[in-house]
Amino acid sequence: MFKYPGFLTSLGIILIFFSFSIVGLTFYPMLLAELGYQTSALVKQSKKEVKPIDRQFGIVVPKIGANSRIIANVDPWKEWEYQQVLAKGIAHAKGTAYPGQPGNMFLFSHSSVNFYEAQRYNSIFYLLDKLNYGDKVFIYFKGEKYEYVVNGKKIVNPNDVQYLKSNTDEKILTLMTCTPPGTSLKRLLVFGELIE
Repeated sequence: MFKYPGFLTSLGIILIFFSFSIVGLTFYPMLLAELGYQTSALVKQSKKEVKPIDRQFGIVVPKIGANSRIIANVDPWKEWEYQQVLAKGIAHAKGTAYPGQPGNMFLFSHSSVNFYEAQRYNSIFYLLDKLNYGDKVFIYFKGEKYEYVVNGKKIVNPNDVQYLKSNTDEKILTLMTCTPPGTSLKRLLVFGELIE
């Protein structure tokens, strides 16, 4: 028997509080983005066009407030390479199409990261799961604007990499992030087609 049962109870309460604090801080960026999305959905949105961060290669997704530069030709098989790139923007998978070209343009980013890495990595695709059929995605490339419309989405296993390959003459877009946000259990893919 312990002589200080009050001390052990206090220590247990402190450890439980600490555990809940860590969980809360881990999902804080995702919860903040979700709150912002829900708040903006309640407020009437302005029809004013969002100015892209980068007109040379950038993305704007008005529905979820995503606005980022895109870094071209990132090797999706080299984690050390793409992790550095994701701190600066969204990655364009090496070997995939560019805007306006036939084929699949494959872009990927984090959905969320824990609080101690949230500043180190961009989590542009926090709310990617909110996109539905008919939503718009704007890609800017070499000063030109390309408009894609969402035509599907799918959740796949991390080893399901067939979507990186393209055997099509269509001009399509694939956006990828991890899901559920804050984990790397599955991959969320959002598909779009170029409106010409």
